[in-house]
Amino acid sequence: MAHLGEMDVDRSLARALLRLALGLNLLLHGLVRVPILGKFAEGMAREFSATVLPGSLVRAFALCLPFAETIIGALLVIGLWQRAVLAAGMLMMTALVFGTALLQHWDVLTQQMFYVFLYAALLATRSWDRWSFDAR
Repeated sequence: MAHLGEMDVDRSLARALLRLALGLNLLLHGLVRVPILGKFAEGMAREFSATVLPGSLVRAFALCLPFAETIIGALLVIGLWQRAVLAAGMLMMTALVFGTALLQHWDVLTQQMFYVFLYAALLATRSWDRWSFDAR
């Protein structure tokens, strides 16, 4: 049977690796979109043209999204300001869930809800953090 200290290390390691993986995922989501920002924004505006959302609002959101993803991802990778960053990530995902529901893309929405769960799990386990700039 594992000692309590070993279990703490295992939880901390699991959390750190989950934070790293989610952060890298988000960081790269943003970085690959920045060079094609205009094309990305126009594509999103076109996709939402049949919804109640105004095209200008969708375009503005799409122009900001890659930068938000990049910043949130980078901060997750290093583990800085985790409470605020994880909350911001969940709010970003909430906006994406809203839009995806309007489009009735339920398969994508399910994937997005999984991201929300990962953010929630990381936020709920902040006390296990040992390897980050925020470590206690």
